[in-house]
Amino acid sequence: MADNNFIDYVKIFCASGKGGAGSAHFYRARGIPKGGPDGGDGGRGGHIILEGNDQMWTLLHLKYRKHIKAVMGGGGSRNDRHGADGEDIVLQVPLGTIAKDAETGEQMCEITETGQRVVLLPGGRGGLGNTHFKSPTNQSPHYAQPGEESQEGWFILELKVLADVGLVGFPNAGKSTLLSVVSAAKPEIADYPFTTLVPNLGVVEYRGYNSFIIADIPGIIEGASEGKGLGHRFLRHIERNSMLLFMVPADAADHAKEYAILLSELEKYNPDLVGKQRLLAISKSDILDQELKDEIVATLPTQVPHLFFSSVSGENIQELKDLLWGALNA
Repeated sequence: MADNNFIDYVKIFCASGKGGAGSAHFYRARGIPKGGPDGGDGGRGGHIILEGNDQMWTLLHLKYRKHIKAVMGGGGSRNDRHGADGEDIVLQVPLGTIAKDAETGEQMCEITETGQRVVLLPGGRGGLGNTHFKSPTNQSPHYAQPGEESQEGWFILELKVLADVGLVGFPNAGKSTLLSVVSAAKPEIADYPFTTLVPNLGVVEYRGYNSFIIADIPGIIEGASEGKGLGHRFLRHIERNSMLLFMVPADAADHAKEYAILLSELEKYNPDLVGKQRLLAISKSDILDQELKDEIVATLPTQVPHLFFSSVSGENIQELKDLLWGALNA
């Protein structure tokens, strides 16, 4: 699928259905000119519902569907007949989708399982027919309830990619190359910053029948938490990853500083991200000899495991998979 088909943010207007009006009918038949009240209730208005679908991975289908309105409920009728309920509108969304009130920013719901349904906007209740209002002192009520009004508003749907491992690194750190080597994913690879403009997912086969999912998150730069570069647009995808693989290229000027900047940007965006498991990998290590590796190791933080690897030569690729699998299943 083309990169421009990956849509992870949409703003839509939704309106549920108005409830149907209750009936104020009276029973009439030959020989019974003045029967009692027999007006039925109005039907419920249609709901707006979100449903999780594990076969979807983008919100593209909602990009051009800006206004979504459910059908109103049918009115009640004679002989206590209930009005038809308005048809619900079910919006299929990929797993990892959250819905927010566009005006307040409040998170309304989160879809994480296939088949999970959440009523985003409930339809209005149907009005009661006049049969509900008869009493010994009022045997001929000439009124019934109108249907409850519908609800409407603007909502933001955001997709956060679900993956086991998130790749975190500056542009040109070699994230896309690694993904192409360890999985069947074919991300765009080129020697210029921000080659990757959308998150790419790859399934990594591990020693037989095991597997885990890696997400290649578009490159972060210093100041990303304040909106620089691609800004907040893709930082939210990191929140869904079970662990984070920090990648610093072997030709970086200061490996420890680059790692510290990446960690700082994540902490500024969401302090909870710092609590995730982390692994530091030095990519493009085929350009290093052992003496240079020893010098780099001396500068790296001791509290996070590290590994040298090369996607080009295949150096330590299996060892990298072993470390990731072990951390995910610890």
